[in-house]
Amino acid sequence: MTEQAPGAHHPQPRTRHSGGSQQTAAVEHVTGAQSLIRSLEEVGADTVFGIPGGAILPAYDPMMDSSKVRHVLVRHEQGAGHAATGYAQATGKVGVCMATSGPGATNLVTPIADAHMDSVPLVAITGQVASAAIGTDAFQEADICGITMPITKHNFLVTDPLEIPRTIAEAFHIASTGRPGPVLVDIAKDALQSKTTFSWPPHTELPGYRPVTKPHAKQIREAARLIVESKRPVLYVGGGVMKSGASAELKVLAELTGAPVTTTLMALGSFPDSHPQHVGMPGMHGAVTAVTALQKSDLLITLGARFDDRVTGKLDSFAPYAKVVHADIDPAEIGKNRVADVPIVGDAREVIADLIVAVQAEHDAGHKGDYRAWWKDLNRWRDTYPLGYDQPEDGSLSPQQVIERIGKLAPEGTIYAAGVGQHQMWAAHFIDYEQPSTWLNSGGAGTMGYAVPAAMGAKAGQPDRMVWAIDGDGCFQMTNQELVTCALNNIPIKVAIINNGALGMVRQWQTLFYNQRYSNTVLHSGPGNEAGEDKPRGTRVPDFVKLSEAMGCVALRCEDPAELDAVIAKANAINDRPVVVDFIVHEDAQVWPMVAAGTSNDEVMAARGVRPDFGDHADD
Repeated sequence: MTEQAPGAHHPQPRTRHSGGSQQTAAVEHVTGAQSLIRSLEEVGADTVFGIPGGAILPAYDPMMDSSKVRHVLVRHEQGAGHAATGYAQATGKVGVCMATSGPGATNLVTPIADAHMDSVPLVAITGQVASAAIGTDAFQEADICGITMPITKHNFLVTDPLEIPRTIAEAFHIASTGRPGPVLVDIAKDALQSKTTFSWPPHTELPGYRPVTKPHAKQIREAARLIVESKRPVLYVGGGVMKSGASAELKVLAELTGAPVTTTLMALGSFPDSHPQHVGMPGMHGAVTAVTALQKSDLLITLGARFDDRVTGKLDSFAPYAKVVHADIDPAEIGKNRVADVPIVGDAREVIADLIVAVQAEHDAGHKGDYRAWWKDLNRWRDTYPLGYDQPEDGSLSPQQVIERIGKLAPEGTIYAAGVGQHQMWAAHFIDYEQPSTWLNSGGAGTMGYAVPAAMGAKAGQPDRMVWAIDGDGCFQMTNQELVTCALNNIPIKVAIINNGALGMVRQWQTLFYNQRYSNTVLHSGPGNEAGEDKPRGTRVPDFVKLSEAMGCVALRCEDPAELDAVIAKANAINDRPVVVDFIVHEDAQVWPMVAAGTSNDEVMAARGVRPDFGDHADD
């Protein structure tokens, strides 16, 4: 077996054992393919999303022999990868996808990159040409380990069938511990076909991988001191808090300190939107109060966030008055974009738990922050610049209203998966996220086509929860074939197509920065669409209702605001098949607030042409 891994990190997995026994099972004589499926069962994988092909075909045969692993046959490998991601995000378990060599494997590259950017635990299993043919440009050969090395946490090329159990055990441990991420296991076809032996648990050999989870006590005490001494602190919460399952601890820390909380796009739901200390999502399209709180803050308590450019805007003007406490399980993130005054390496849950104790000790010693003046400013900004939208003057549907009503009418605990673009930002703003793992999206990579397969994976992992995919007509046309998968596998997701007939976010940029020259962003017209030629509402190509019905779904259309609630209620009531609702919305709606790319967050616009006035600010 050849291993390819970043640097000198060699993970040491914690193997899982069926039936609670830690005794080595009797050695069995099996094929490599049977060993692979048995290994997946032993590590607790219950669902695999994939599609067979020549090199991976041997692995599919033992799935017919009463395997505990459910295989979901997708229509495209990209769908398999995003479904595995949605499954992982909704369940907290490792998502698994499978593909054959060459184009099957390369079709997984986008979801692997997506999982890498968003720190999602994913194991991608690919077939490879026979070991003797590797490097010969054989039919359907691709160096998928080399291709994915920059976008995986670790990857393996397996040519010896005896190494399959160990590799799978290691892959699942690497994917799910430390900073989660994708791991690729590429297995040569002859390794799958050859006879071998199987025993569990395997002997593992990754001694150099020791993720630091427990923070340093001195750094925790220093962070607590800065918190009680600051006048304008902000808890800047990122996706790492969600990954560590630290929502309960975060709420305790927030209420103990009394500091405002802002949750990034990847952290929505980790702190209740309805909580009075929550000031919204920061960033390019963040709430004015959240953006401004970061800019005016004198202390950022950064938990599991990475100072992403979509949050910071122009980096050298970001939070100019603030000292920084930066806690992250990945030491590479600390100091990467912003120097930390107090760097803390550790798991977010353990960091927050220790901070609670340290802050309470400061309080007990008579040291407590006074944030009354800070909250006076925050509440004034929140009252003056709330999130909102205008109804179209022509009586057509407002996309924001559609998404808002979906959120209001869905039952508690509903999971929402969004595509990428305007509808993603509106879904972030106008649905209230009160629980963790109810908001799934492609944050770092910004992958169009994510929503439908991710919703499919989430529903497969959480069959008793309602799952809505909030998608755009552009995103929907990239991966909608997975609705066939949903229909045939009893995965009854619901899809809202926010159909404005255009690539909405790109069109918004053309409106604002390209003198309304709409080059190739109108989706329902042919050549010449740069002129913005339109067709009557409801006649757009393709007809999503007919398309969805052809794929085995119940399909509805809504154009009239007066019918909106009734259509959503009808969709919510159907639970035996996938449901698609084509919402024909106004094409000129735009996402606000907005910080233009490359500019300072100080230049946030509450609406087009509306620059908030925050008054003078003196650095304390």
